[in-house]
Amino acid sequence: MSLVSSIRSLLPLAIGLAVGGLGATLFLQSMPAPDGSPEERANQLEAELQKAHNRITALEAADGRAARRRLGRTFVDGARTLADDIRDGKPVTPDDIFRAAQPLLRDLAPLFDRMRVKQQNEIIDRMTGELARKYNLTPQQQESLRQWFGQKSEENAKKWSDMIAKDGTTLQDIMRATKDLRPDDGLDAFMANTLSGDKLTAFTSDRMAERAGRVQQEADAKVARLDAIIRLDDGQRDRMFGLMARSSRDYDPAMKLEGVTGDIGASATGDRQQAMLSILRPDQREVYQAEQQRRRDEAAKNMEAVGLTLPPAWDPLDDNSFN
Repeated sequence: MSLVSSIRSLLPLAIGLAVGGLGATLFLQSMPAPDGSPEERANQLEAELQKAHNRITALEAADGRAARRRLGRTFVDGARTLADDIRDGKPVTPDDIFRAAQPLLRDLAPLFDRMRVKQQNEIIDRMTGELARKYNLTPQQQESLRQWFGQKSEENAKKWSDMIAKDGTTLQDIMRATKDLRPDDGLDAFMANTLSGDKLTAFTSDRMAERAGRVQQEADAKVARLDAIIRLDDGQRDRMFGLMARSSRDYDPAMKLEGVTGDIGASATGDRQQAMLSILRPDQREVYQAEQQRRRDEAAKNMEAVGLTLPPAWDPLDDNSFN
């Protein structure tokens, strides 16, 4: 198992539990009969809200601190607003659901933190053990590495919590953060101050190969998805691979990528979507944009069935869209 596969972020856990539970309870259980109306959906939603409110009241009665924490707008307030909007025929998006769930996420933060710490310690032990074995670290070096991983995890946890609590955060922001917050960010600099000689050379080489593997897989997957929509010719495929590779946060011009001969170009600048479209012929761009619209229409229809609407800027072919 590679170091990358062993450090998959636990960040989606909180949003998955809270938003997933909210969505399932408030919408999937309140889906209307085939001949249902928005009013019927709202009535069913309010019944679920009453159950949630009763449960929260009971918990607060057992824990006075919970009542003191629930200042300002609450989960029930937000969910009730959603019910009113559905009844009034107003658009409700997944981002609206997330914003309604934010107070609940804050209330459940202690539980999520205990779960995070437990799994974090298991991951730190595994990563430290792997690096200690590969580069023959001393006990002191292992302890320093374990402390470094722990500090990095705490920093990422704070960034995640701040983002979840921040007004204006969207689901796309969350999806982007699940990719961007990595426990091994900065590991190269730490190991450069820890190792020396052949050990440092081996680590540097291994890390470069590891990042090249990430870039290769990411670029190959994106080109394959695009090729399934638009049949690319060989020249376009090479140029598209170069664009996707350069757009990766792991890309380094010194990398040797499989199947690539020569320089794949300078670092990507500007809008990647526009750069991608510039590689396509006019007829291919038309096919791509038609498929984009088809998927958006299909997603809008599916979400309409549960009383939701798509966010205006949602792109079903964008990597950070929640499709």
